[in-house]
Amino acid sequence: MAVTLKEVAELAGVSRSAVSRTYTDGASVSDKTRRKVEKAAAKLGYTPNILARGLTTRRTKLIGLISNNFHNPIFLEVFDQFTRQLQESGLRPLLVNLSDETDADASVQMMRQYSVDGVIVASSTLPPGFTKAFKEAGVPVVNSFGRYSTAPEFHIVGIDNVECGRMAAKELVKRGYTRVAFLGGPETATSTQDRFKGFQEELTRHPSVEMTYSYAKVYSFEAGREEMQRLMAGGMPADAYFCGDDVLSIGALSAIQDAGQNVPGDIGIIGLNDMEMAGWQNINLTTIRQPVQQIINSSVELIVSMLEDPSRYPEARLFPCSVVERGTLRPAS
Repeated sequence: MAVTLKEVAELAGVSRSAVSRTYTDGASVSDKTRRKVEKAAAKLGYTPNILARGLTTRRTKLIGLISNNFHNPIFLEVFDQFTRQLQESGLRPLLVNLSDETDADASVQMMRQYSVDGVIVASSTLPPGFTKAFKEAGVPVVNSFGRYSTAPEFHIVGIDNVECGRMAAKELVKRGYTRVAFLGGPETATSTQDRFKGFQEELTRHPSVEMTYSYAKVYSFEAGREEMQRLMAGGMPADAYFCGDDVLSIGALSAIQDAGQNVPGDIGIIGLNDMEMAGWQNINLTTIRQPVQQIINSSVELIVSMLEDPSRYPEARLFPCSVVERGTLRPAS
């Protein structure tokens, strides 16, 4: 059975409150008492129950880290970095999969059941209503990879997806492509909408360039491959594609190669994110780099500041992106 706080107190010859203070950050306890408690705890193999202590302090240090896109490999990288950063900040991540959740209020209730101190919504595809619901429930919340707003209702950290669409269009025009296409993720996702908007706006400045567009069901390898197979079967595919993210790009690349076409000789591809897999030698994807680490660091910084000051005024933080040139687009003219 687990060793209790009472047993440690009896062996150390101190009160139970002294043991509790020893393991409470910022609590007052003398060096002599601390040494007695630590010696007794080591002898008994005692480990403080963090969750039980949270019931007393009303602070669990649990941060709900929620998303709905677990089939996208980029989020393995995102969650790895988030959990490391939260733990280094003295917080504990509670990973929550909302892939099948459509009720924002139910998600709020779930987080309350776990007594989280705050929530980070790490998604560009969940409706903004999810983040807003947490704020209205009085839960400190940050939306990472969210849609930028000049008048944010809650903290938002991410990139300018409209500008990323423009960047992709400029790269394709610069390289002499005259028949280009947008292959986006789900049409309802704000990230898809904004990337398409920027792509389309930039191409209106180049009337000699023909543009088409289509959408995959989700941001996944299978969805990207399936949509590209459909486009290839229809005949006359575009000369180059801006895919909504890297995992769609890799799926599209697979379909193109299976059809006996060459990338970039026959068809060019540019993605978005610069996930680790994009740089693998057999993929070598030209893409637009999203500064994931900066977004995560900033998101954790904001959630920490909200725990200290829940009334902090909401802000939106944008980080610039850049093109990473590899081997899936032909060289610029």
